[in-house]
Amino acid sequence: MKTSPTSLIDTRTAWGAAIVAVVCLGLSFGAPLVSTVSLKAIAQDMGGVRTVPALGSSLAWLGSAVGGLVMGRLADRFGVRWTVMGGAVSVGIGLAISTLGHPWQFWLGHGLFVGVLGIGGLNAPLYVYVSHWFARRRGSALALLSSGNYIAGICWPVVFEKVTAAWGWRATMLSYGALEVVLVLLLAGFFLPPAPAPSQGAAGANAGGASPLLAGRNHRLVFLVTAAAAFLCCVPMAMPQGHLVALCSDRGIAPTVGAAMLSVLLTVAFISRQAWGLASDRIGGIRTALISSFLQAAAVSGYLFVQEQFGLFAVSIAFGLGFSALIPAYALAVRELFPTNEAYWRVPVMLLMTGTGMATGGWLAGFLYDHSGSYDLAFEVGVASNLANLALLGFLTWYLYIPRRATLQATRKAA
Repeated sequence: MKTSPTSLIDTRTAWGAAIVAVVCLGLSFGAPLVSTVSLKAIAQDMGGVRTVPALGSSLAWLGSAVGGLVMGRLADRFGVRWTVMGGAVSVGIGLAISTLGHPWQFWLGHGLFVGVLGIGGLNAPLYVYVSHWFARRRGSALALLSSGNYIAGICWPVVFEKVTAAWGWRATMLSYGALEVVLVLLLAGFFLPPAPAPSQGAAGANAGGASPLLAGRNHRLVFLVTAAAAFLCCVPMAMPQGHLVALCSDRGIAPTVGAAMLSVLLTVAFISRQAWGLASDRIGGIRTALISSFLQAAAVSGYLFVQEQFGLFAVSIAFGLGFSALIPAYALAVRELFPTNEAYWRVPVMLLMTGTGMATGGWLAGFLYDHSGSYDLAFEVGVASNLANLALLGFLTWYLYIPRRATLQATRKAA
């Protein structure tokens, strides 16, 4: 596999590759949003329960996370361009299968083709790919890349709502699938150069081994606790993103306003994520995740108490500000703590945990709504999951940073 010169790391060429990668992700992540925006219409055509479209979206998230494990290895061997192009075609096929009329076809199209073979071929491989292009600004670059789904959320919900109202959700899926295939094939085919070699693209202490933060620490424990925290934080994260339009409708707010609210939420998340990226370059992935998780917990609890349109807009803005740092922070933590030559499998595993959490949260909200007639129970479960996540991140912060600080202070006193 060809590689680019290491002199291009942190240059305009690196940022150009990152921008193309995030546009490709923005296009691919538009596919599950059709189900989010058209949730009620799809449910009406498939038995009247929201579990069907909610499970479809969840399977797309889960499939993309599982697929990333395999696609990460394939991209490491053959190059990211091929997994991205194959993933784009699979997304289009999956949307077409999802329109055939039966729940099992909807789940197959979203889970296998949109998720495992589709977004799975883009998301995790592109995280590893972009991380190899950067050293000093890796946190900022990963924050930009992870904004692909927010770019999709900014651009597409209002469009999907209007097209669905005029032509139906099936026509929306088919037309968007064709657009996504054409654009991603062109971008990946012409504008994704090979990344610098992983062993050369690494920076700092973890180029050949683990970070000094892990000296004397249990490496397996750190990775397992980080992975568990990633899962728990994404359960509540998925609930507003997957059900906000339906929640607004239940509370007497027009679907167009709900779609606009979702776009505002994701616009705020996109902008704030770039600021979080700059912060994570200074304080690291684990501590960034801890602060962001605390803010997310406070915002998610707001959906339990606020009913009016203005209040829901305010809560959604706070939610966008809070949660936006989390997923790139976990990927950055893996790159900071563990050897670079392990990135091709550790990063996909971490994204598997975040994707599984997103899938669980999206499905669980629909399931609990169908059984209780309200989203209140779902958000209560989400807050509990967020608190458990905070406990794990607090432990990691103590385990990695507090003893190290004490050691440094003792060394200075002895000197």
